[in-house]
Parts: sequence; structure tokens; C-alpha cells
Amino acid sequence: MQRIALISDTHNYLDPKILKYFEECDQIWHAGDIGTISITDELSKIKPVIAVYGNIDGQDVRKVHPLNQLFMCEQVKIYITHIGGYPLRYSKEALEEIKKNRPKLFICGHSHILKVMYDKQYKLLHINPGAAGNHGFHAVKTLVRFTIDGDKIKDLEVIELGKRA
Repeated sequence: MQRIALISDTHNYLDPKILKYFEECDQIWHAGDIGTISITDELSKIKPVIAVYGNIDGQDVRKVHPLNQLFMCEQVKIYITHIGGYPLRYSKEALEEIKKNRPKLFICGHSHILKVMYDKQYKLLHINPGAAGNHGFHAVKTLVRFTIDGDKIKDLEVIELGKRA
């Protein structure tokens, strides 16, 4: 069983309130627009990090974190990218990966809009955790936590960190 903390769009700001939500997690996943590598360096001091780079990320982040992550967690195939869209509106690149690799969980960021949707056509759960940083048009900073237990994704919770500064 793995407890996951999922964030995106920190834009080089790590809200101190985030840290208490990571204590009981096993891994931290970041869906891009990290800001600078110092953000994932700090997160890595807390828990293991799996991240992708986003469109605002510079070479320091891109050298360490790829555009896409495709991996297994327990018995669930995960696909993470930054710009991916959502069911019925996937980006061309994300749709190609979904068709080719058939993940059970598809994660992306970019929109700053928190969404959790089940895609019946591709039989996957889509999660966009919204934005955890202060840059962007979102009103409230958010992150998502959930558990992967064998082949099950469960105990999903949305955490609001407060208004964007």
C-alpha cells in the first residue's frame, strides 16, 4: 500500500502548510511547473519524489525530471505529464500515450483547475490536483492525496491550502 501526495503548478513557491500533509505519505508526485529544481530538492528531503517538467520549467528542472513519467505503483499503471487535458479533451500527445500504454491513472497539471474524473472510454481515472503555488489565476491552492492498494485507487481527498497570495 502506498499513500501518495499529488501537487502541481508550484511555480517556485512551496507553501509551508503543505509539509504537514506529506508526513503520512510514502511518495510525493509533482505534475509540472515546478519552478526551480530547489522545489523538488526540498520535497525530496521529506519523501521520494516523482515529477515531470512543465512549460515554465527551465533546464535545471528538465535535466532532472522528464516530460512524461510512465510507471507502476503497486499494480496500477500511472502516466503523468504536465499538459494533458482531460477526458474527451486530451492533448494529442497525451491521447497517443493513453492509447499506447493504457494507464489506469492519468495525472496532469497546467490548467490550475482541480479535476477528478473517470474516463469510461479508456477505463482510467484522471486527476489534476489544481495548483499549489501562488502564480496563476486559481483562487485557492490545492493538492490531492490518495492511496494505491494493490490494483485499487482509494481514499482520495482534496486539500485546500488557502487563498493564493
